[in-house]
Amino acid sequence: MEEEYVSLAELKVILEKEKAARGELNPEQQYALSHASTFAKVDPGKSPAMVKEIMEIPMMSQANASKIVDLLPTTVDEVRSIFAKERFSLSKEDADKVLEIVAKHR
Repeated sequence: MEEEYVSLAELKVILEKEKAARGELNPEQQYALSHASTFAKVDPGKSPAMVKEIMEIPMMSQANASKIVDLLPTTVDEVRSIFAKERFSLSKEDADKVLEIVAKHR
């Protein structure tokens, strides 16, 4: 099985389509839909473009790009906190690029 990372906005759309197709969701899916509805900050149509643009930054993973889209950081410290568990730290220039992309798509 292949993993695919999606933003909360995209997850919300996926689960809403599934709910329409099946009539109802299992409890875990319903909880995920509720969470996505509450915390999704980006328009689902903008999300893939943001992820793609963020992925152009060196050493960026799909998981971290999706997390950036979900959180929409506004400071360098917030960007760096996303990378706290990684074995590398994002350079100041790359963190600034992330902030520029986020600001452009807000």
